[in-house]
Amino acid sequence: MGIKQVRALTTTLPSVTWIPLARAHAERADQMTAGHRARRSTGEKHAIEDFLYDYYGTRPSLLRRWHPGVGAGLAPAPDGLAEHAGLKFYLTHPDGVVTLDVDAFLHARGESVRYIHGLLTATASRPVFSGCFGLHEWAMVYREPEHRHELPLRLGQDGTDKVVEQHTIRCTHFDAFRFFTPEAVGLNRLQPTRATQVDLDQPGCLHAAMDVHKWAQKLGPAVPGALALDCFALAGEIRLLDMQASPYDLASYGHPPVKIETPEGKAEYVARQRELARRAAGLRSRLIRVCEELLGPEAAARNREAVAPFNQR
Repeated sequence: MGIKQVRALTTTLPSVTWIPLARAHAERADQMTAGHRARRSTGEKHAIEDFLYDYYGTRPSLLRRWHPGVGAGLAPAPDGLAEHAGLKFYLTHPDGVVTLDVDAFLHARGESVRYIHGLLTATASRPVFSGCFGLHEWAMVYREPEHRHELPLRLGQDGTDKVVEQHTIRCTHFDAFRFFTPEAVGLNRLQPTRATQVDLDQPGCLHAAMDVHKWAQKLGPAVPGALALDCFALAGEIRLLDMQASPYDLASYGHPPVKIETPEGKAEYVARQRELARRAAGLRSRLIRVCEELLGPEAAARNREAVAPFNQR
């Protein structure tokens, strides 16, 4: 626990405010992760929801921990300092107010903060592209007899392959593209890499929208608890559409397919995709503000200038 001089705060929360907030946050997080935690105790798999935990490395114990976020302080409770005083990246001021130690956080994670800020800023600058129809999931099983999920393909292997061959594949997101089967890689109009992610990520992409949860986790205690859970909740909704529009048959989970191989299915997909993109844009903007509060106005402006050549591409 460090003792430093008081730095400017946006607000200081009294204990009668922040203690109920922390409790409500933990309860909400527990409700959101209850199914996963129950399945984990029995080893049961879930083809839709496990992605949020396995791929994103989400830990329910960390998700339920409330943080006030950068720029907020926690006044002492009647029984002592806020428990955050003992957590990494927090410091205690002489008056007992506990805040995020921005200097220590930037020293440890400054490079990540600048990268996240640049990526989110560039992504937010672009228009929504809604012509991909979720075909990335189809490209992940194209001409491949073994699949990631133990679920049947709605159209069988041959039918699935035909859908891929009858459409233009335009996946912009590297973390989806890297799971394409070898036969599908050359069918993608783009060849995204990690190095070109800032250049290519666009706000209509389901995976780029789900990644608000990823970036909220990376920013850790700098992110207010409500924002962190909002990002996780939206990622769950996006993941459901991602799988409903996939070639997998989700009947065993009680979810109807979004048949993107039909005009009606395409229309449903685009409508839901655009609404999810709209909501993700709001969360992305809030994460950008977190980054800018961490960096400060001058450093944030320099970072914006650094990614400006990638904007609107």
